[in-house]
Amino acid sequence: MHNGGIRLLACAVLTGATLLVSGFAPPAHSAPARRTPVHTPAPEPAAPTVHARAAYLVDTTTGTVHLSRRATERVPIASLTKIMTAYVVLREARLSDVVTVKKLDVRHARRNDATHASLRAGERLTVRDLLHGVMLPSGADATHALARVYGPGQARFVAKMNAAARSLGLEDTRYSNADGLPKPRGGGYSTAFDQAKLADVVLRDRVLSAIAAEDRYTVRKTRVHRAHAWTNTNKLLRRVPGTLGIKTGYTRAAGYCLSFAADRDGHRLIGVLLGDPRPERRFRTAERLLEWASAQAAAYTGDF
Repeated sequence: MHNGGIRLLACAVLTGATLLVSGFAPPAHSAPARRTPVHTPAPEPAAPTVHARAAYLVDTTTGTVHLSRRATERVPIASLTKIMTAYVVLREARLSDVVTVKKLDVRHARRNDATHASLRAGERLTVRDLLHGVMLPSGADATHALARVYGPGQARFVAKMNAAARSLGLEDTRYSNADGLPKPRGGGYSTAFDQAKLADVVLRDRVLSAIAAEDRYTVRKTRVHRAHAWTNTNKLLRRVPGTLGIKTGYTRAAGYCLSFAADRDGHRLIGVLLGDPRPERRFRTAERLLEWASAQAAAYTGDF
């Protein structure tokens, strides 16, 4: 269900009371006949409050949509864009390929006041390392370097991103750059529904799913690059057991965004929050949504 509706798992409610019948009339001095207990299920807990502009939460194991709020509305998604960037790079490159960081890659992040992986011009890092620089600290410098090489050039790389979106059935997604920054053309747009679909695809990829779930990644110093230590901006990895990632994002236009996923009791839950006004609240909301959806799944299967 889309556009604000919340779909809850149904459960049967027993009503009324049943008298205990013995087949004999009770003695005059005996206590009144007892009623059998009425086992009325407790009411289902309401869905957690969501302040994000758009939200979507699905159990991909069963296909159950737990939450859908303006899930097909086209909105900017900030650095969630980099999920597609990583997806495209892995289809163009080998993990062992070496990319030389250029001044324009570093300058791109600085000029746009963007998050970065602290890269310096002249460093030579593998694609594996740079993908971690994209997904963990959300480095616009690492993103720019990969798009420059595997487009080749930014325009060609973005064309490949949009071609991939079409092939994956992301009908309401359009990219205008590789990092989700406001320029050019607002950074493109997508929907909570499309981003959940993309997250499902990424989590089925062995390499990307492993990178998205990394809490911290270290690059040891060599003669061709400095040492780097990157911490994942997704705080759920350090707070919620079973979290699989996958990406955070922020621009003034997009607000605070989060694509998240977790495996719980045999169920894979994938959610997207777009446009929360507060940075920390998106993580608290995601945590509550995961707990709530897990309880719904347990109630439905009778797994108490």
